[in-house]
Amino acid sequence: MSEQETNVLVIGGGISGLTTATEAAEAGYSVTILEKEPFLGGRVTRLHQYFPKLCPPICGLEINYRRVKLNPRISYHTFAEVENISGQAGSYEVDVKVNPRYVNDKCTACNACTEACPVEVPNDFNAGLDKRKAAYIRTKQSFPFQYVIDKQACKDDCGAKCREACKYDAIDLDMQPETVKIKAGSIVLATGWKPYDASKMDNLGFGTSPNIISNVMMERIASINGPTEGKITRPSDGKEVKRVAFVQCAGSRDENHLAYCSAVCCLASLKQATYVREQYPDSEAYFFYIDIRTPGTSYERFLNKIKEDEKVNMIKGKVAKVSEDSATGDIIVEAEDIFGGSKIKVPVDLCVLATGMEPTISEMKLPSDIKINENGFAVIGKEQKGIYAVGCAKDPVDVAKSVQGATGAALKAIQTVGRLS
Repeated sequence: MSEQETNVLVIGGGISGLTTATEAAEAGYSVTILEKEPFLGGRVTRLHQYFPKLCPPICGLEINYRRVKLNPRISYHTFAEVENISGQAGSYEVDVKVNPRYVNDKCTACNACTEACPVEVPNDFNAGLDKRKAAYIRTKQSFPFQYVIDKQACKDDCGAKCREACKYDAIDLDMQPETVKIKAGSIVLATGWKPYDASKMDNLGFGTSPNIISNVMMERIASINGPTEGKITRPSDGKEVKRVAFVQCAGSRDENHLAYCSAVCCLASLKQATYVREQYPDSEAYFFYIDIRTPGTSYERFLNKIKEDEKVNMIKGKVAKVSEDSATGDIIVEAEDIFGGSKIKVPVDLCVLATGMEPTISEMKLPSDIKINENGFAVIGKEQKGIYAVGCAKDPVDVAKSVQGATGAALKAIQTVGRLS
């Protein structure tokens, strides 16, 4: 086999992909990472804290970025789309379309292009809660630390203003998409997930009021690099959030939406309740649930600790309706209280819908022998060699299990290459 065919190809640059890539490279194998977004890190970059330790993800990401940057065995392409995978274990050929950043390697991240840019669009990184310029970088921790121009958002010849502002000749608006061929001995699918569309649940009111948000939006509001710099306020008027409701299984475990449990939503909401309680000691949280699922000893301890807080009200019962009081902007949550034996209405400042994780692997072009199950996750047979799935491409999992699975996927990938080389 050629040196290129001993390469491990990792499709997806989130926490699963980064872990797979760094583990395989540090074991002595060459690795190529493909990421469809302009920066590595995936969904983890949008988190404020991990559960159950409630520590920020920034330090862990920084270490992984450093491992990627300093390891000569790792190469990566951002803005990359897989167009075709052919071949077999030990000898794959992958056609990849690499879209342009319109900013070249001369970029020093001086921010002049952003300052000159006259166009603002909804900020997808912050779940549309604020706006960003068409010339931008996401955060101070983004990797690669290189600006990008959203050319679709540019109006008329406004790109010329960015180009004129750049003293380093780093703006290249004539960049074109490139197609590259990558040879690999094994492939790891780490394509990640996206939040389920909360507007599909008519009774939960998402989209009818800015004060009904998703759990992903809540994570951005609480984040220091989010739209409010970590100040938890309601989007409609900036009022401090003193009463907050968390609605579990928003679309999950429902045959009309996501038939499965996403495994992390309960823990994510419990974590987010601590955000509010710590920032506002006089605040109160309402946790509406069907069942609380916190698998694992440390996670169970985390749940029990939060239950001890008298200001966190655990209400077992399905939410029937979420609506806005037009006079006050408050949100009214109508639900059954099974233990209380009645129907209740709870007014809150903010309602957070715990939407589930929807896999994105079906959005890419896969070889015919890779099957997708009824829930959208990849099914890799035990006898299949050469292509492996990890993280939320395979199952709904949290960060810790993603990292564990990625280490296993790296081992399988290099074993495949080692056996066939």
